[in-house]
Amino acid sequence: MDFDVIVLGAGIVGVSAALHVQARGRRVALVDRRAPGEETSFGNAGLIESSSVVPYAFPRHLGTLLRYARNQSTDLYWDYRALPSFAGWLARFWWESSPERLMSAAHDMLPLIRHSVAEHDLLIARAGLAELAVSKGWMEAFRTPKEFARHAVAAEATARTHGLHVVALDRAALAAQEPGLADGFCGALHWQDPKSIVNPGALTKGYARLFQHDGGTFLTGDATTLQEEAGAWTVQTSSGRIRAKDVVVALGPWSDKVFEPLGYRIPLRAKRGYHMHYRATKPMLSMPYVDSEQGYVVAPMQGRLRLTTGVEIARREAKPTGVQLERAERSAKPVFGLGERLDANPWLGLRPCTPDMRPIIGRAPRHRGLWFSFGHNHHGLTLGPVSGRLLAEMMTGEEPFVDARPFRPERFA
Repeated sequence: MDFDVIVLGAGIVGVSAALHVQARGRRVALVDRRAPGEETSFGNAGLIESSSVVPYAFPRHLGTLLRYARNQSTDLYWDYRALPSFAGWLARFWWESSPERLMSAAHDMLPLIRHSVAEHDLLIARAGLAELAVSKGWMEAFRTPKEFARHAVAAEATARTHGLHVVALDRAALAAQEPGLADGFCGALHWQDPKSIVNPGALTKGYARLFQHDGGTFLTGDATTLQEEAGAWTVQTSSGRIRAKDVVVALGPWSDKVFEPLGYRIPLRAKRGYHMHYRATKPMLSMPYVDSEQGYVVAPMQGRLRLTTGVEIARREAKPTGVQLERAERSAKPVFGLGERLDANPWLGLRPCTPDMRPIIGRAPRHRGLWFSFGHNHHGLTLGPVSGRLLAEMMTGEEPFVDARPFRPERFA
């Protein structure tokens, strides 16, 4: 064998899996069509979200559904041409988002969420990337007193239940803490446990350098050339066809290009999103801010402000629309002091999601040596290292540090 393990996908999930498998004594090749950290892992809001104990669910409030149906909101935009291909997935997502099933999903995800910051801290220390991590948490900001009061009560209950730290700031306290924020929010909830990353793409690239420094091999290659041959898995790369006993599919929103030809029908869909960088016209923000009622994030990114949008439902290959970014800009500019755009074009990314709001982590049920790690539902950056550890423990026969059954691939078989 050329290698013990081939990991397909060099985003944060794939790189983390490669590092954890490598740390257990395996010879690992990391394969991607591009350099590490240049797809979905590049464009997120930079949050290691240890306080998001309840997954993003399909809304159940009638007013919210009617607002989405009009297709004029900032947090969701849908292309009617994509709805037929999303219809079944959205119906399953709605069903899984009932209060009882949502709490079950939160229960299953909690062990991963709880360990997310600690697992990142270990890799950040090993890779020497401390300058990329900020330990100030994030702000959940509100425009109307009614929404602020309602969410403050829920936040206090969540914090008590899960041992989190949250502080409610009224308008005056928020203005005192964040001088770079103009009037527009009546208050905010300061979630203090999460960390933020000021350059998510650089973090993933830094983890990849650590992988290579420790003896790992990165190769440019085409994951769709994966074949099972004589008890091994092979894939075509820039260095020729390589072989390994085990292969990990960690291709995020493109994972279906590998698992579907192998006969797996996993309901994975990509929610699209955009970002743009801006010059700051006011003092730089101290941490990321979520405009809770408009559904976008503004985060400081090494001297720039990054605005990341909500969800766009559109075909994966469809051309960028820019609709959400324009709507978010109109809302964000007066409050956050966004100056001129600094990127030539908006960045478009894909968030790989499953309808039951849990990732796919584990052994493929019908092929020896085939492993999956994808579908992290808006939390790829948060869960990359922790899911990499879980997968590596399963692959090497260790006792998993958390219950892996909720993430098994065969739950959709």
